[in-house]
Amino acid sequence: MITALDIRDRVRTDVLDYQQLVSCLREYAKPRDRITGLLAEGSLIRLRKGLYVFGERYRRGPLGREHLANLIYGPSYVSLDYALSHYGLIPERVENVTSVTTGGKRRFNTPFGDFTYWPLLPHRYAPGICWAGEGDAHYLIASAEKSLVDKVWTDKHFSPANLKDLDAYLFEDLRLDEERAAALNPEQLAAICRAFASKKIDLLARCLARHRRN
Repeated sequence: MITALDIRDRVRTDVLDYQQLVSCLREYAKPRDRITGLLAEGSLIRLRKGLYVFGERYRRGPLGREHLANLIYGPSYVSLDYALSHYGLIPERVENVTSVTTGGKRRFNTPFGDFTYWPLLPHRYAPGICWAGEGDAHYLIASAEKSLVDKVWTDKHFSPANLKDLDAYLFEDLRLDEERAAALNPEQLAAICRAFASKKIDLLARCLARHRRN
């Protein structure tokens, strides 16, 4: 019988997909049955259909939820509320890992928490994202500037008419940290704004520029 240790010896990473499992279990006529057994004993944990992680006993390192977020649904990068909290721009600790994707809106409830994905058109997707983490646990995350732009853009309930509206949204509704907001990179923000080509995002840039001057 092929054990979890046998699979562990053949797979380098702690996250593996169905095709990798089937390859490791190719001597079985019904590999799905063996996968079911490995799940039942806790040697494997199902993240979503076709994607698994090794049970804690068999992992080679800690699992970063940001890394998992990139793998669960993609292409995607971590952004919005989770990234704003990560950068200290908002005071709340955010448990739901929020991401942006060029795919459709999705939500996954997993043993490692909830993962939510918001859609963004491809031409607005790439500017302002970067790699973080180390080794096999690296992941894509929005910069602080892109996280804020994504948040304002995806909040369809918010349609500012002027700078006063945006000011109230940022510093009263989101409770954005004023010092950190004033320290956002204006050149990077300008590049992101050009990609969005939106009055709403241009108004955000003007609002932040006013706070920098003050």
